[in-house]
Amino acid sequence: MTTVWAGLATGAIYSLVAIGYNVVLLASGTFNFAHAQLVMVGTFLAYAGAVTFGLPVVPTILLAAVGVAAVALLEERIAIRPLLGRSDAHGALITTVGAATILDGLAAAIWGRQPLTVPSGLPDRPLELLGGTVRPVDLVLIAFTLLIGVGLHLWSRHSLVGLASLASAEDRDAASARGINVRLLGVGAFVVAGLIAGAFGLLVGARTYAVFNLGHALALFGFVAIAIGGAGSQLGGLIGGFATGLIYAFAARYVGEAYPQLVVFGVFLLILFLRPRGLFGTALERRV
Repeated sequence: MTTVWAGLATGAIYSLVAIGYNVVLLASGTFNFAHAQLVMVGTFLAYAGAVTFGLPVVPTILLAAVGVAAVALLEERIAIRPLLGRSDAHGALITTVGAATILDGLAAAIWGRQPLTVPSGLPDRPLELLGGTVRPVDLVLIAFTLLIGVGLHLWSRHSLVGLASLASAEDRDAASARGINVRLLGVGAFVVAGLIAGAFGLLVGARTYAVFNLGHALALFGFVAIAIGGAGSQLGGLIGGFATGLIYAFAARYVGEAYPQLVVFGVFLLILFLRPRGLFGTALERRV
């Protein structure tokens, strides 16, 4: 059961990345490859709040959330908005990759290349639960990720703004003709995704450390989570992230420490062959 808890905690981080991908994708139709770097920036801002400035937990979370939201808003303004309405659909993808590279470089320049320990503010002593051991920070990470993922899924399917986001992602011109402010939805999606990434910076950093190249690994596994669950489905991204973490944990234990990535990407390729849209990938076009 300890392996299960470890896999769920790691999978929660992958789910957060997948959730951020889907928040932006559902509202703007753009895949933000730099979202994993926003999570990375959140860990550094959490470190700055908790260690550099010595702030309590709540102000640290607020600092990281607002800071990452501001970075996400700046990314949308510089990397995405100038390309909206152009016929080249791949331009925004390229600019978000460029934004990810810039964020990696800035993080290394500001905080250095050595991993930094981020204190969670929770007890470090592991708990015995359901026959396994788990750290309190991992339990909180799993619980809040489930809460955010399920909440966003319900919001996107049952609220007017959520349905408007689905319509905007499906056809921006048609949605705009119906009176939906697609630009505002797109901006709001980047801000919301940034707020979530920053708010979880303390919990993610407590598990992974704050390190400048964290975004690379998170981006890859977050993309696997999207592929498993289906692009555009918040519930699918949530399940895909946890599934990816569990596959990784069990592969590391039973196959070998050198092979978990191979196993994960083997499953990734299998899903692409058998169900290219993912387990829940058809929900977007049918719902609208």
